[in-house]
Amino acid sequence: MEKLILVDKNDKILGFEEKVKCHLNKGLLHRAFTILLFDDNDNVLLQKRAQSKMLWPLYWEATCSSHPRENETYEESGTRRLKEELNINTGLKLIDKFYYQSFYKDVGAEHELCATLVGSHNEKQIDFNKDEVADVKWVKINELKKELSQNSNDYAPWLKIALDRIEQKYGKDIKSIL
Repeated sequence: MEKLILVDKNDKILGFEEKVKCHLNKGLLHRAFTILLFDDNDNVLLQKRAQSKMLWPLYWEATCSSHPRENETYEESGTRRLKEELNINTGLKLIDKFYYQSFYKDVGAEHELCATLVGSHNEKQIDFNKDEVADVKWVKINELKKELSQNSNDYAPWLKIALDRIEQKYGKDIKSIL
């Protein structure tokens, strides 16, 4: 049974709790991360969450999102999950952390202090884990931002937050953050 790291809004560790319990009702505030991998042509790799996911199944989201384990840094946990979900090995850089809470139907909620990790990847063929991921696609950043502004219903909420914060902090030049 996987336990998540409970934290306060300053990322101070408060304890540990089972993953499912962290996502029930209003959710318990815990550490998370979201990864955005970019290629040399201003595309970002997105994944469609597997049908088996408790929250936001079959929604498009960032390249990979998950939770650090006890004694793992955000970068170490991101590297682990990229390999497990997408069979990708690449360097990751922590560029931001944000707090959010978002509710999924009457099932539960994400209540997270979420780190944003970024990296580069240029391989178009992705050998993803079908137990974790339903599909993947490369999308032009500008097209994705336009889609999110017009129709965010097909996307997990943390994707838009992460992209908006990157643009606010770093402008439109994605390569400047890699």
